[in-house]
Amino acid sequence: MTLPTWITISRLLGLPLVFLSLYYPTPLVCWIGLGIFLVAAGTDWLDGYLARKLHQVTEVGKFLDPLVDKLLVLGPLLVLVELGQVPAWGVFLILARELAIAGWRVNPNLAGGSAIKGANIWGKLKTVSQIVAIALLIAPLSEAWATLALVTFWIAVALTLISGGIYIAPQVAERISSSREKSTSAS
Repeated sequence: MTLPTWITISRLLGLPLVFLSLYYPTPLVCWIGLGIFLVAAGTDWLDGYLARKLHQVTEVGKFLDPLVDKLLVLGPLLVLVELGQVPAWGVFLILARELAIAGWRVNPNLAGGSAIKGANIWGKLKTVSQIVAIALLIAPLSEAWATLALVTFWIAVALTLISGGIYIAPQVAERISSSREKSTSAS
């Protein structure tokens, strides 16, 4: 097991502590939970950087990294739904996009057999907005911050959907174009 893979797994191990901080929301516990969440989110960049720098990119790492990323975002959001801080349908939209993209990536036939692209700038903006929204939602801030936290959550939902559309649209267009060329040449 490589160092980058251990870092990825450590991100997952921090999640139960974040959950506990949400269920026992004293200010100190919430700040600790927020710190753990932000460190875990920061290690997403670190494990990828180290994997490339140390030439330790592995199939296990390529599988675990996006899975743990999704758990790091969706886990706290689901607890926030349970606690009544965010609407379930907003989290559903995020979950639906993440499942659609994950399915798209594992089934190259959906992309017309073409290579699956990595995250673009929209995917990175989506991730940052989700982390910022979750951080604002779990931070023990005064009620004056509640509106900003919810607005940030809805911005994250919008960027999640936009980035999914931008990711899939060119591949769908390529697939349609390829299908038309095949049917034209068969005629």
